[in-house]
Amino acid sequence: MDLYRHHRFSLSLIIVTVVTSVIFWNIFYLKLTPLLGFPKSTLETIFANYDGPNYMAISKCGYQKSCLSSSFSLPQPGEYYPAHLPGYPILIKFFDLFTTGPKAMLLTTLLGSVFLSIASFKFFRIYLKPKKAFWLSLLLLFLPARLFVLRQVGAPEAWFLGSILASIFYFKKKKYFISALFAALAQLFKSPGILLFGAYFLMAAYELFFKKRNLKNLIKKYFSYLLVPVTILGIFYFYYLQTGDFWAYFHSGDNFHLTLLPYQIFISTRSWINTIWLEDVIYILLLAFLGVYFLFRKKKISIVTIFPALYLLATVFVAHRDISRYLAPIYPFLFLAFQKVLIQKYFKVIFFLILPAILLYGINFVIGNTAPIADWTPYL
Repeated sequence: MDLYRHHRFSLSLIIVTVVTSVIFWNIFYLKLTPLLGFPKSTLETIFANYDGPNYMAISKCGYQKSCLSSSFSLPQPGEYYPAHLPGYPILIKFFDLFTTGPKAMLLTTLLGSVFLSIASFKFFRIYLKPKKAFWLSLLLLFLPARLFVLRQVGAPEAWFLGSILASIFYFKKKKYFISALFAALAQLFKSPGILLFGAYFLMAAYELFFKKRNLKNLIKKYFSYLLVPVTILGIFYFYYLQTGDFWAYFHSGDNFHLTLLPYQIFISTRSWINTIWLEDVIYILLLAFLGVYFLFRKKKISIVTIFPALYLLATVFVAHRDISRYLAPIYPFLFLAFQKVLIQKYFKVIFFLILPAILLYGINFVIGNTAPIADWTPYL
């Protein structure tokens, strides 16, 4: 009982995380989607959701083009797969030792969601009392709705976000080596992890030039964060061993969405956009800029302002329709910025009113975002 009282918020978050995912998956497993007005769908619809099949294929073949092309019928060329970093498929491969590939993938995602829920609670606890931190962590399981979807399918975002928050948590606790380990772990999951390293570099520069801190002490404080670029070199060397191309990540085809000019997402003729229905992107960016502004007003220059600001700045140069997914790493920081509104009773009522819409959005998105898989045998 004492254990529960001490960890009741974390345990409650874990329970909600697991239960919501199980409910969502069972809507497909029990073929209940027609009751909600959707086409008939099965659990295979969850398995086939992008980019899950790509990660499963990597977990089976690594990045060896001959194995990928001979074993899997996905339309992507073999050169495309290094765009997906190895952290997530390595975890799938581990759990694949105990079950089938698709189930191993969902288990990996679920554990990542649990990790994210705990990391977010620890992160919010730095600034807020337990009940408020718990509520914001609970909200993060559902909002934004795009992040809710990413917690239900084959995607590394939960692990990526959890690693970022854990790194910043330990940075604030002055446990810099542990913080650097989590920063390196984040880099294993998604390439934008380098922006966290950039944020720590900017913090070091700020402390050196504006706070006039001792250079020797700063080197001692920040030296371990070199693990992040070392991790990148390790990934690239692994690509070299697998493909013969050290720069395979940069040769993965139409996968780079950074542009020289900002807001190229509104050029609808670009690949990965192909739509004029982009008004929602304006509101997403508006809320993001407003949140970062509020953070600077409250927290001044710190890692919780530098990182989301740097990440947002990089994202305005991204030309991809799925901008909400690209911005996912800054959502916890936006929650912190808007926490005075988010913890109010009226917002809680509104949240529960909108919760069914989040569920329907998630089902609709999953049904419409699947890879064309004719044979599941190679994934098992």
